[in-house]
Amino acid sequence: MLDEISLKILKILQDKARIPNIEVSRIIGMAPSAVLERIRKLENQGYIDGYEIRLNPGRFDQSQVAFIRVRSREAPEKAPCLGDALAEIPEVQEVHFVAGEDCYLIKARVSDTAELGRLLREKIAPLAGVQSTRSMPVLATFKETSRIPIYRMIAPDGQPGGSSQ
Repeated sequence: MLDEISLKILKILQDKARIPNIEVSRIIGMAPSAVLERIRKLENQGYIDGYEIRLNPGRFDQSQVAFIRVRSREAPEKAPCLGDALAEIPEVQEVHFVAGEDCYLIKARVSDTAELGRLLREKIAPLAGVQSTRSMPVLATFKETSRIPIYRMIAPDGQPGGSSQ
């Protein structure tokens, strides 16, 4: 179980991964060496998967996002092979094996709808096991994040185990 200090460190790092250790220690009120030790422990325990930067998709002509539902010809227990193949496509950012008629929900990022069409025709449809696809090009994005809502784990009194509201 994570304590309040570890949760606060995770929240700080999630908000600004490049924050200097000395700044984290100042905010938390601990020695920099103690903070660094906690961060290494959180990494070793698997709470921190890694650090990454967010690039501006528009600067790379990759502003068009689409969600694509992929139906597999294969039985559900064999469908994960298709998931691996979908995950290998560079334009595909996320692959989710889902319940329902469609086996996969993927998120792709391309330059425009013409490129989306090429992605569907040339990279997704030819994959073994693809029965059909249904695309939903995104018109506007109001929120996009991979952050975990850590604040929900800290009660108003600052203690771990807060409400899940």
